[in-house]
Amino acid sequence: MKTWEQRKWIDVVDISTEMVNPTTGEYDNMPHIAPGNIESFTGRILDNVKTVKEEQLISGKFRFRPDDVVYGKINPQLGKYFYATVNGLTSADAYVFNGKNGLKQKFLFALLQTSDFFKYSVSVSKRSGMPKINRDELNAYSFLMPSEEEQDRIGSYLLQLDHLITLHQRKCEETKSLKKYMLQKMFPENGNCVPKIRFSGFADAWEQRKLGEVAQEFKSGNSLKADEIDITGDYPVYGGNGLRGYTSTYNHDGEYALIGRQGALCGNMNYSVGKAYFTEHAVVVKADENNDTRFLYYMLDTMNLGQYSDQSAQPGLAVNKLVKLENQFPMKEEQQRIGWYFSNIDHLITLHQHKCDELQKLKKFMLQNMFV
Repeated sequence: MKTWEQRKWIDVVDISTEMVNPTTGEYDNMPHIAPGNIESFTGRILDNVKTVKEEQLISGKFRFRPDDVVYGKINPQLGKYFYATVNGLTSADAYVFNGKNGLKQKFLFALLQTSDFFKYSVSVSKRSGMPKINRDELNAYSFLMPSEEEQDRIGSYLLQLDHLITLHQRKCEETKSLKKYMLQKMFPENGNCVPKIRFSGFADAWEQRKLGEVAQEFKSGNSLKADEIDITGDYPVYGGNGLRGYTSTYNHDGEYALIGRQGALCGNMNYSVGKAYFTEHAVVVKADENNDTRFLYYMLDTMNLGQYSDQSAQPGLAVNKLVKLENQFPMKEEQQRIGWYFSNIDHLITLHQHKCDELQKLKKFMLQNMFV
């Protein structure tokens, strides 16, 4: 394998000067992708892109084509760049790059994502007013470049990782949208309506009940000193804003729905399985023998409980107020079916998110170790 060789940007990268007039009609159906349409540090295009005609553009824009690399020159610390797969126009606040003299496009796109290029672009763009990297500063940048064959392999591999990350993120968002839709249909906001969606095989009417009537436990947890909570430990500790850390003891064992009683996320919901410690800033909820705790958790999550907090400097939920709130409840068997349905959706969301995280870590590792 050939040794990587030092190259200067000006010798291997063309910075396009092809600026076009978007008012001619020739580009009306092309997308206009500006830095504001690009997700930072990923190269993914957001869903807010409009066509040139829809944007009613009047000032000059740069033309890009498939395989071009587009880079946002304003505020380089935001990491705005993408690898083009279609024809389009981009803002005058962006550059269109093309490799030459042996520099491959996919490798060039990978180069923009390295910590070395990022640090360089930020360091030279520091100036009064709006931070920006200009052509002379780019042309002065130098880097190590492998053979064309190795560039292709590196660039293609990293783009494939990007593709997989995007697929899992899209699947994650689609599953979240499905969950939101189903929750809205099964749990009407005012708590007085019949659900618009029900599982087949269940015909019994839902009954109006107070929350306190369906729970065997509905109360605040116990106090725990801050020095007893650490980043590691035997049992998780849940407070008003969710997981706080870990400790050496527990005060509950089983399945519980937890309502954040105090704090910035007052009214937020968490679910705990097994042994855990719940502090006084969390309201602990466990269904009675005729109801299902998991169902309660998803129901409570739709009720926007934060709206019932005291209007003070430190928002807080009063248990004696929460237990009087009412909602519709089916028979236990149907509750269990609903609870497990949403639990499976949450499991799918978690799986896709974990896969995204793993792929992003792999990509970061590869970038750090390929460009040293």
